[in-house]
Amino acid sequence: MFSAQRTRIAGKSAAILFILVRIAAPLAGQSDAKRDSWQRPNEVMDALQLHAGSTVADIGAGQGYFTFKLAERVGPTGKVLAEDLLAERMSAVREAAAKRNLPQVETIIGTASDPHLPAGALDAILVINAYHEFKDYDAMMRAMLMALKPGGLLGIIDAKDDLGQARAVYQQRHRLPEQMTLDDAKRGGFHFVKRLLGFSDSDTGREYYFLLFEKPKAEG
Repeated sequence: MFSAQRTRIAGKSAAILFILVRIAAPLAGQSDAKRDSWQRPNEVMDALQLHAGSTVADIGAGQGYFTFKLAERVGPTGKVLAEDLLAERMSAVREAAAKRNLPQVETIIGTASDPHLPAGALDAILVINAYHEFKDYDAMMRAMLMALKPGGLLGIIDAKDDLGQARAVYQQRHRLPEQMTLDDAKRGGFHFVKRLLGFSDSDTGREYYFLLFEKPKAEG
């Protein structure tokens, strides 16, 4: 299912914002307008302090819903790094970006344990409806921490569930308890910043939490 092949990331940026996003199957049939109404992309981008010139990576980008929202926000002076584990998804995103004349969009094909991010270069990371899928979650946390600049932000949005089940059960349910995410991030070296207003999808009945973490700032 997963491909270790990746596309080449051209050029470098002094300010890279890395965003992990996953578009789950239940959302695939929703229009952008429908998704905008409950996923509130502008609020998500505001929380991560996105602005013109930021370089954004969207990993688990799926069909690119957030990729193109991010591209609009960062503009032509920014960068959007769209990542997914499936090469065909990234091929489709590249084609769509070309049609929309969005050269700021680049693609990466990652692995289950390594999203292939530039070390110490990212301003923020966002994982939307994807963190529950991570089987090698500790390795992914380490990779995300290493990729962030000191003070960089990690936002995780995922479907709520109750504690008490094995991790594999939650992966099958496409959910993950908030406390497990908090524990993983703490173990991975992140500082918890705050809990933001969550999300509710009326089509599926799913409720989502939104947690914000920070890579510790450099001392001295």
